[in-house]
Parts: sequence; structure tokens; C-alpha cells
Amino acid sequence: MVAGILQKEERGGYVMISPPVFKRGLIVILFAVNISLSAFLLFQIQPMIGKFILPWFGGTPAVWSTAMLFFQALLTGGYAYAYWLVKRTRQRWIHSVLLAVTLALLAALGAVWRSPITPSADWRPNDVRFPVGSIFVILSVSVGLPYFVLASNGPLMQAWFSRLQPGFSYARLYALSNAGSLCGLLAYPILVEPNLSLQQQGWSWAVGFMAFALVSFAIMNRLKAVRLSFHAALETTEKPSASLNLLWLTLSGIASLFLIAVTNQISQEVAVIPFLWALPLAIYLLTFILAFSDSRWYDRRLFALAFSLASLALLWVFMRAGDLNVVVQISVYCLLLFSACMICHGELYQLRPPAGRLTSFYLMVSLGGAAGGVFVNFLAPLIFNGYWEFYLGWLMSAVILIVRLLPAWKDSHTLQTRTMLFSFPLSVTLLWAGLNPGGGYLMAERNFYGVIRVQEREDGALAMIHGVTIHGIQYPGQPHLATTYYAEDSGVGLLLRSHPKRGEGLRVGVLGLGAGTLAVYAEPGDSYRYYEINEIVIRLAEGEGGYFTFLNDSAAASEIIPGDARISLENELRSGGAQNFDVLVLDTFSSDSIPVHLVTREAFSIYLQHLSAKGVIAAHISNRHLDLQPVFWKQAQEFGLNIIRVDNGAANIGEFPSVWVLLSKDPAVLALPPLGERAQTYDGYSTNIPLWTDDYSNLFQILK
Repeated sequence: MVAGILQKEERGGYVMISPPVFKRGLIVILFAVNISLSAFLLFQIQPMIGKFILPWFGGTPAVWSTAMLFFQALLTGGYAYAYWLVKRTRQRWIHSVLLAVTLALLAALGAVWRSPITPSADWRPNDVRFPVGSIFVILSVSVGLPYFVLASNGPLMQAWFSRLQPGFSYARLYALSNAGSLCGLLAYPILVEPNLSLQQQGWSWAVGFMAFALVSFAIMNRLKAVRLSFHAALETTEKPSASLNLLWLTLSGIASLFLIAVTNQISQEVAVIPFLWALPLAIYLLTFILAFSDSRWYDRRLFALAFSLASLALLWVFMRAGDLNVVVQISVYCLLLFSACMICHGELYQLRPPAGRLTSFYLMVSLGGAAGGVFVNFLAPLIFNGYWEFYLGWLMSAVILIVRLLPAWKDSHTLQTRTMLFSFPLSVTLLWAGLNPGGGYLMAERNFYGVIRVQEREDGALAMIHGVTIHGIQYPGQPHLATTYYAEDSGVGLLLRSHPKRGEGLRVGVLGLGAGTLAVYAEPGDSYRYYEINEIVIRLAEGEGGYFTFLNDSAAASEIIPGDARISLENELRSGGAQNFDVLVLDTFSSDSIPVHLVTREAFSIYLQHLSAKGVIAAHISNRHLDLQPVFWKQAQEFGLNIIRVDNGAANIGEFPSVWVLLSKDPAVLALPPLGERAQTYDGYSTNIPLWTDDYSNLFQILK
């Protein structure tokens, strides 16, 4: 391998010279700063832009997994670009032009948007029937090019540096890159999100990118008199076999698949808390850091034991899930993810190539990561009606251990690859045949917004379930029984039963359809208008399968508006169609993944324009992990609204404990008997959390 600095002699040949000590130290510092800063920015932008577009797609956790797929695909593109570039003779000039174009694009977007990476409201999709495509388009325009540059930076700079400093392990630079990524990911929820608005975050990130570009230009300027013989380096390094390439791809693909699968499993089946989405990714990055920083961190037998213990612990969690604290459940999932990813990444490190082949190694690793994301986001929803890819990743991690622990197979890349590739379709087949159907549910269907199930309870009632949240219960033969959070003595039940306009043209808007339980309060002459983003929920509520008949049995004129509720309400205002609601029900906060865009100052401004003069906003804020009272109280203060709270127990059949807050400009409507008799006022209440707006919100502030 040719390394170091090659200087041209008068006779036309090249000799290798070593840079002076002080220059070598400066080069090391420049490369270290460049690589760590690019990695930091790379993983700052993911939660930042994810949070920005989340409200545009209903606040569903699938936005995060789709964004992860986009970034993984772009990471692969960046690695492919680096792989291509290091073979070019004018690579420094090519990369300089790409950096300059990216800076110009950021400057242009900053002139027309609120920040260079946060799109204007014009980019918000009106039709969310194809959310994956819309998300890809928005991310491509807003952050695509700068992310591509940052993605290519790690392998490119490591390739350059490995020629300048052959005695320095590039694996340590890879670990430094992942350490920067981890710092960027963790800094966002801890430091950035609580202290900066989204607009400030966008500009701060753009300034950081400018600093990164300046360091990159400085490195390329120092290399202008240097010629690096990359072709010679490649020619003296044995080309990896096809089986070894497939092994790299398989190991990284399983780790990526398991990362996204665990994220989905936690967010949909345990606790749908958006800021927990970053936790599995942080663990994933940590395993990269440990595996690639020093081989002593990875001991195959030790992590085989850890994986086995974590698997047993998870089986225990499955049996006790209803009784266990959510922190315990998440901890066990994270332990399993850590041990599985440590195995995959530890084996990758053991199989790493010489420095001359590192760009092809990184390319295969990123291709595997993208393949895992493609499987979870596109293939799994077609194969499975639940999140069974989690069990697939679990099973494949066990296969890796078995294959690598067998002594006869340790050095046979071809045999290992064939075994793993054969076990993959076999695992899918077993999962599809053994786990996919049934599961104790009458119906289960999956789409972008999650898995909707219908289950028959022990008392004969049919329940609509989304993740861990029940969205409605109906007892056969009792179509007018108000159940769950909407019982007659709940806040919304008391309001609708006592409203003076009930049966005389009462206009009710409902954000969040569920099973359509609120339709039981409708009387002839009333009008109920429902806003719902999930088409599966709409079909079930309209009677598909014969499970729920609340809407069909309703005496009111009912209408369902598909799509994101806020976007629909905004569009109605633009077309001059203020709904003049007497009651506007906000029933979108009972799950742990609250759509923040429905509780901001801008959202309340829209709601109030749709309310009648004596209209009431009724918000269901029952939540296991989040206390939404201070958020609604701040909005009440901002708009001069009266606010009360109504708590309810679970005294009757099919009834759940509930907490409702009611807001209105007219205090008299909140004092209607028997509503006023149950109301709790907010006299003397105060909070120090800032007012939530489209530009600022922080879920950490309202954790219980």
C-alpha cells in the first residue's frame, strides 16, 4: 500500500516523504474536528427535521421510521459517492464544487424559508394518503443535499487520512465519527430542543454546517500539493470475495432491521412517546463506537450470554407486560437491542478489510442498513399484519450467534453467508405461518399509522385497539351505551347531555373518530362532523366487519372528513367554511404519542374561528405519561378562555377513568347543571412552562 505524501521529482517520478511533526499534528486535529463535526451535524438534523414534519403527517411514529429509511438511503448514496470519488484524479476539486453548491443552496433556501432547512407551510401536503412519498420529497428538498455531503464525509476523510497516516487505525476514526453522531443525537433533546425554537435550530445548524465546510476547505487546501496514489493502494490489497461482501451486508442489515423493529415495538406496543425514538438509535450508535474503537470491547461468548439473558428477560416481560412498569419493559428491549447490535457490529469489526478497501466496506455496510430499513418500511407491512419484523430480527440475531460460535465455520465466509441467507426466508416463512394470523384478535390490519386490531373481551364487548390504546368499546345489542372515556358522567358526556341545543341543531366537531362512541349522544336535528387520518379506523367505524355500529345507529347527520384534522380545518377556513361548532371535541391525546400540532397557539386560533360565540372546546387529556393541563391552561390564558376540569372514575360497565378539560369564552356554558356541579376550577393554578407554538414545544416539560 502506498501511503504518506508523494512529491514529484524533476525526473517525473514520485518519492514518499513524511510531513513534519507539527504538520502531522495539525492534520490529525483538522481531520478529527472535521469528522466529529460532520457526524454531530448528521445526527442533529434527523430529530430536528423529524420533529418539524411530524405534525404534517398526524404525529404518527411511522414518520420517524420513514425518515430513518430516507436518511439511511442517503447515507448509502454518500458512501457510494465517496467510493467513486477516491478513484478520481481530481477528487479535491470535485468535492470542493459540491460543498460550494451546497452552501449556495442553503443560502438560497434561507432567503425564502424561515431557516435554510425548515420548509415553508406551502410544502405541507394536503393529501396524506401516500405519506412515505410526501416525506421523501420534503426531506429531499429541505435537507437532502447537505445530508448527502455529510454522509460522504466520514469514509472520504478516513480514506484520505489513511494514506497520509498509515500508522493510525481508520477504525478509530470511524469510532470518533460514531461518537460525534451519538453526541449530536443526545444533545438535541437535552440541550437544543428545550432552549431553541425550530427556526433558531435551523439557523444554528446551518451555521454549524458552514463551520464544517470551512474545515473541509482547509483540509483540501493543505492537500493541494499532495498526490495520493489510491489506485496503487487498491491494487496491492486483495479484493473482498462476493461472500464476504454479502456477509458485511447481512450483518449490517440485521442490525438496522432490529433497530427499526425495536423502535416500532417500543413506540407502538409499550409506550408511544416520541422522544423515546432516539433512545434505540443512540444504543445502535453506541455499539458502533464500542465495536470499532477497540476489539477488546467485543467478546463473542460474553455477548452470547448477554443476548441469551436479555431474551429470557423479554420472555418474562411478555408474560407480565400488564403488570410491569413501562421503564422496566423499555429497559429490557434496549438491553436486547444492545446485545444484538453489539454482536452484529462486533462481527463486522472482526471481518473488516485493510484500509485500501474501507470505502467498499462502508458502502456494503450502508447498503445493508438501507436494506433493513426497506424491509421494515415496505415489505413487512405487506407480509405481516403486526410488528412481527421484531421477532424476525430477534431470530436472525440468534442465527448469527449460532453460525459464528461453530468452530468449523468461523473462517468460512461463503458457508456463513449461505447459512444466514438461507435462514432469512425460512425465518420469514415461519413467522408468517406461525405468528401472523390470529393472535386472539378478530381483525388486525397495519398501515402507515400503525396496527389496528379488533378484540373480543371477556365480557363480550368488542374493542378497537391501536398499539396499547383502546379507541372504543361496543357491547353487542347495546348500540346506545356510552363506554370507555365517553361515559355519561365523563366531562364530554355531561357537556353533551346538558347542552341546551341538544336535539335542536347542536353542531359537534370531533377530532379523532375511534369507534365513533360519541355518536350515542346525538339527537335528531344534530350534526356531528368527524376528522380522522387513519382510513382503517374510518372503515371500521362505518361498519366494516359488523364490529361497531355507533355511527350507523346515530340519529344525527354524520360526516367524516379524512386526513389530518388541523389541515382539514385550515382548508375549510380558506374556502369560507367556518363550521360554527357548539362543541369541538379534541380526542387525540389519550395515547402516549400526542400530536403536538393540535395543541399549539396556532391550532387554537383555528379552533376558535370554527366555534360559535358560546362554543366549547372539550379536550380529553387522560394520559399515562404526560400531564397536558399546563399546556391547555397556557392556551386558555393566551386566548382569554375560561377553563375547568372534570375527572371521572370507572363506576359503570365498560367505563374507563377519564380526565377532560373544557374551555370557552362564555363562563355560563361551563356552569350548566350538572356540569358545573362536577367541575374543578383552576383558581390559583400557574405553570412556568412556555406557551406551546408551532415553533416551540417540549414533551420533557410535561412528563408525569
